[in-house]
Order: sequence, then C-alpha cells, then structure tokens
Amino acid sequence: MQAGKRSYYTMANKPVLYSYFRSSCSWRVRIALALKGIDYETVPINLIKDGGQQFSEDFQTLNPMKQVPALKIDGITIGQSLAIMEYLEETRPVPRLLPQDAQKRAIVRMISDLIASGIQPLQNLSVLKQVGQENQMPWAQKAITSGFNGERMDRRAVGRQVVGWVFVLQSLHKPHRLEAYGPTELSDSPVTLEKILQSTAGKYCVGDEVSMADVCLVPQVANAERFKVDLSPYPTISHINKALLALEAFQVSHPCRQPDTPAELRT
Repeated sequence: MQAGKRSYYTMANKPVLYSYFRSSCSWRVRIALALKGIDYETVPINLIKDGGQQFSEDFQTLNPMKQVPALKIDGITIGQSLAIMEYLEETRPVPRLLPQDAQKRAIVRMISDLIASGIQPLQNLSVLKQVGQENQMPWAQKAITSGFNGERMDRRAVGRQVVGWVFVLQSLHKPHRLEAYGPTELSDSPVTLEKILQSTAGKYCVGDEVSMADVCLVPQVANAERFKVDLSPYPTISHINKALLALEAFQVSHPCRQPDTPAELRT
C-alpha cells in the first residue's frame, strides 16, 4: 500500500460496517445490528471529504457500487441496506425483524421498500448535488412530503434550475446515471406513507413488534427533520417515530453518537 493511502481492510473477525454517520441507509444497518445484538467494527467513509471517500480506489475494490453502507460479514461483503438486513434476518433470526405471519411480512417489506426506494433516494446526496445548492432544501422538502402524504411532486415547486428536468437514480449499480423525466410530475403513482401506517400500525409500523419497516422509518423521519419538514400533518408517523426513539437500539445507532460524528453534532 502506498504511503499515506488509506486502507479499508481489517483483520478483525467480527463484522465490519463501512458507514457514514449521516447516511440514513447506514443508520438502518446500525439499528438492525443493535437490535440483533451483533458486535461490529465501524470504518467511517466520509461521503463529502476529498470528493467522497466512497470513490477511492480501495473502497471501490471493496464495494464496486461506491456506496455506503457495506457490511463485511461471514467472508462476504454486502451492499444495500435492505439486502444486508435480509441477510442478517436469515442468518441471525433472533430477534426477528420480519414477522412470522406471511401477510405481515409482505406489509413490512412493502413499507420498507416504499421508504428505501420511493422516498429516500429522491433526497439523498447524489440527487441533491444535481439540483443546485439553492434548491436543495425545497427539493428535499417536496420529495419527503410527497412520499409522506401521497402528493405528486411538481417540479415547479422546487426552484427554477430544476423546472426543465427532474433527476432520479436510475440504477443501483450506476448511482450517477441520471435520467430526465417529462415536464411536470415526478410520478404518476404517488405513495402515501402516513395513510398506509394508519391501517397497519400498532405501537410500531406493523403491529406491536419492531420490524424492518421501523428500521427504515426512523432515519427517514430524521431526514425530514433535518430538512425542516413540518411533521404535524403526519401524526401516525410522528407517534411511531417517538416510540422507536425511546428504544436503546435506535439511540446507540443515532448519527449523533457515531465514531465519525463531528464534535459539534454530538449530543
């Protein structure tokens, strides 16, 4: 290894999570690991410093998707937070993140996919870079509220620079390949997280057991708060989020308590 070049490899036998403190996808995996009581090592990957450490040669060798999280476990490296959680569920099923009942499992997966595929990608770092600094806040707010309440996302509401084009992630394997969509609406099939949770929730997203859906929900609500989204129209989302944040696994995995959390953001 060249002098001064950072290595992303470790000799430790315990799992290694390549993570960024503010990454909501990384937070999902941290929550899942904490819920299952899995001890692991964290290797921070700063998505901003040096143009993004995820683009370094060493990290691309480890994870060609050039994204966090990546979990090195059982001799393999897994990318994508939902795939990681599914693997943990299959190999370390206690406590479970997917209900025993098949219908409830389907609902948990539906909510998880809605957040992970239908809401979060529209306000992640790679998309925000495309809309311009001055448009990032209104864009993220509209992306999140559109997912929470089911409204179609109108580009005219998010600033002049994006009036002509709407950008979405086109491929998990090509995260910087963007495709332009037609003149007004982002989606012809709006989703509504609040309405779904009104029909599925008990104490948590699906009944009274913590599930993968809850693991996805809390980081997304944190993103909403970060982008100053008014959460008062979403009482179900807010109630569930409050209950989950009282649990230790959600507290120890919080972005404000990670090895790479800047001192000014620690609490």
